[in-house]
Amino acid sequence: MRKDPKFYPLARVICRFIFKVIYPCDIQNSKSLPDDKRMIVCSNHVHNIDPVLINYSQNRLVHFMAKKELFNNKLFAKLITSLGAFPVNRGNDGGKAIGVAEDLLRDENCVGIFIEGRRSKSGQLGRPHIGAFLIAFATDSPILPCCITPKKGFIKPFRKTKVTYGEPITCEELGIREGTNQELRAAASKVMGIISEMREKHIEEFNSKR
Repeated sequence: MRKDPKFYPLARVICRFIFKVIYPCDIQNSKSLPDDKRMIVCSNHVHNIDPVLINYSQNRLVHFMAKKELFNNKLFAKLITSLGAFPVNRGNDGGKAIGVAEDLLRDENCVGIFIEGRRSKSGQLGRPHIGAFLIAFATDSPILPCCITPKKGFIKPFRKTKVTYGEPITCEELGIREGTNQELRAAASKVMGIISEMREKHIEEFNSKR
């Protein structure tokens, strides 16, 4: 397992302030992520701070593929790099980022991947991509579903967000045996279904407290 980034403890302190004061959140079932085993956290994506939010909600560092543009702001780049993020260019160097993710997993680290491939601007769930499941099959890594649901659909200061984790699912349990596109698409749909169920539950909880 790789050593945590140098400024990780400081980044955790910053996260604690952000998500207790500015962006309050309700975290559920976070202990379903093992402390010392490879795992892919597979989440929906609603805001640029999602990688920070997921790392705050865990005691373990979750390495994230993050779009290259997020590293343009030096301060934010420092924060997300301290939390294990690494840049991916959706064009030319996507294969390089996949290689980094696979190496991290083979070293028994945890990697976070957004199942929709990009942030949802509408707040609704998008179409699932198969990239996370291709990496899971290549590295024999379980998938941990995660759902981020902000109140009223969007993360805003002083508005609560719910973060819920499911249970780890192995490639075999997802029906990925040969790594075919059909198997990968079916696995992506299954995990998105789990995320969707958690999201609907969150929405009902928010609505019941009006």
